[in-house]
Amino acid sequence: MLGTVNRVLVGLAGLLLLALGGSVLAAGLGAPLPSWWLYHGRHDVLLSTARRTQWRDTGWWWPTVLATLAVTVLLALWWLTAQLRRRRLTEVRVDTGDGEGALLRGRALETVLATAAAHQEGVAHAQAVLKGTRTAPRVRVRLRLEPDVAPAQALDELTSRALAHARESAALERLPAEVRLTPRRHPPRGGPRHQARKNKYTP
Repeated sequence: MLGTVNRVLVGLAGLLLLALGGSVLAAGLGAPLPSWWLYHGRHDVLLSTARRTQWRDTGWWWPTVLATLAVTVLLALWWLTAQLRRRRLTEVRVDTGDGEGALLRGRALETVLATAAAHQEGVAHAQAVLKGTRTAPRVRVRLRLEPDVAPAQALDELTSRALAHARESAALERLPAEVRLTPRRHPPRGGPRHQARKNKYTP
């Protein structure tokens, strides 16, 4: 959806700039312009003083201006936030052997990875996020482990099962992975606190 919104916005901006630039060029060359247009001759200004101030004394003018500006700011913030969220990979190219390939939805691969990791022994919660490009993806996995689970064991099982299966299913030569291991919180028992561990692997 965001890609469609971006294309529509770019298209509208291009049409607006083309219309304004073309009308300025036409007016400069002396071509006739419609009577309802902003200006009509090469010596005319885009917005005259009378045109800029003709609605200042009306009651609806300033509320409309403020409301329009507020909506514009909110839409701009939404668009910026959506752009920042697009850093996750939405599609992965799969080699089907016919020279054309296919596209696998990134969310589907993330769900498979997270589900497989969550079914590991001693894993309380798992999350996977794809990064990189369609032809060279990488994955970031977060595992929340049950108390007293060996991190090395959980990491080895994730690498040999979930990550390896995902790489083979998508026909990828390599699938670099960044794995974050965090212990599940439990009541203190007098011992030292567990530390979160971060590891990088390329299965």
